[in-house]
Amino acid sequence: MKLMSRRPVSLLKLHPIYERLMPFTRRLEQGKAEGLYFFMRQVESSAAAHTVIRGQPMLMFSSNNYLGMANHPRVKKAAEKAIRDHGTGACSARLMGGTFTLHEDLERRLAAWEGLEAAMIYSSGYVSNVATLSCLLNRNDLAFVDEHVHASLIDGLRFAQVPFRTFFHNDMVDLGQKLAANRPQGQTVIIVDGIYSMEGDIARLPEIHKLAKRHHALLILDEAHGTGVLGKRGRGTAEHFGLHGKIDIVVGTLSKALGGVGGFVAGPKILIDYLKHNARGFVFSAAPPPSVCAGILKAMDIIDAEPVWLKRLHHNAQELRHGLQRQGWNTGTSESPIIPIIIGEDRKTYEMTRALYQAGIYASPITYPGVKLGTSRVRFSVMATHSSKDLQRTLKVFSGLRKTYLPNH
Repeated sequence: MKLMSRRPVSLLKLHPIYERLMPFTRRLEQGKAEGLYFFMRQVESSAAAHTVIRGQPMLMFSSNNYLGMANHPRVKKAAEKAIRDHGTGACSARLMGGTFTLHEDLERRLAAWEGLEAAMIYSSGYVSNVATLSCLLNRNDLAFVDEHVHASLIDGLRFAQVPFRTFFHNDMVDLGQKLAANRPQGQTVIIVDGIYSMEGDIARLPEIHKLAKRHHALLILDEAHGTGVLGKRGRGTAEHFGLHGKIDIVVGTLSKALGGVGGFVAGPKILIDYLKHNARGFVFSAAPPPSVCAGILKAMDIIDAEPVWLKRLHHNAQELRHGLQRQGWNTGTSESPIIPIIIGEDRKTYEMTRALYQAGIYASPITYPGVKLGTSRVRFSVMATHSSKDLQRTLKVFSGLRKTYLPNH
């Protein structure tokens, strides 16, 4: 039988529903035509400080591999052994045939890591937040969320139709006033990030914790960017502020400083038991590969045994941030390895990203709706594996861009 060649999708008569996508498609194609599209560029090596993107050697500043654990030889060796022992995937949901010893080993380790009674892992950080919030909370509750929390937390609330109020970013007066003025039929919940992913600043957790106690509110802390990054032992924002083990519920991701993939929630055992049997994102999802769990467990061993990685991370972040500030760049309120260079205008942000890319530096442009209108930025994520030479080279490139993008300096 002769096979008929398929016509390109663009030549087919599409359903009218796709017409609503055309404005975006036109903007997308225009950006690509002008060389201003910098998303989903193919990484051809690994998420290391030095990487290869489309055949070009680059300094990587768009990875959250903060401690370099995703590339650590001992982490990779642990994952390789788990593949030999358990295969490449769990191939089942956890409630069925997908719970391996390594899953439960990691959950126990995460509970101890957070200083809480129990923990569970999900297939991603996004799923962790959506599944946990939508399973635990209901329409009678009222959540108070920092205006800059991750989108997955908002989606979890919306999924369960939980009413919520946003408060101004890190504004404790606004939070306090809104807590006092709103009394729900059900429970009061406060939800914050530890480190905010677009600003790089840290939640004012001691004050938030006090407000939660005063108003009998459940406090949920998202440690996606705090785990492995903050605290003397890398335990996160709570440890950083002397509140380790004192937060009601901690959620987070395994895909950043811990070098794997997946998400987690830690809290009282009664919560974890309930979520494991009722959270849709857990019950109806395949389990993470055992090899990922093995790699993360080894990464946690290394973080505990070798604090040099954490120290180097913060030294590098400080070196780059202070260097940028001395040149006159606006790094906002950053106080972590996340450093935004705030440009303001969308087009100038894309043009600057292109200039950095052409100089061998890969960072991500963030524009509306990722951030508020007029606050577009190039977002840098510093890693412990960057050398001082890497950072000084980057600062030299920024110095050469000042005339174009900092005309008043």
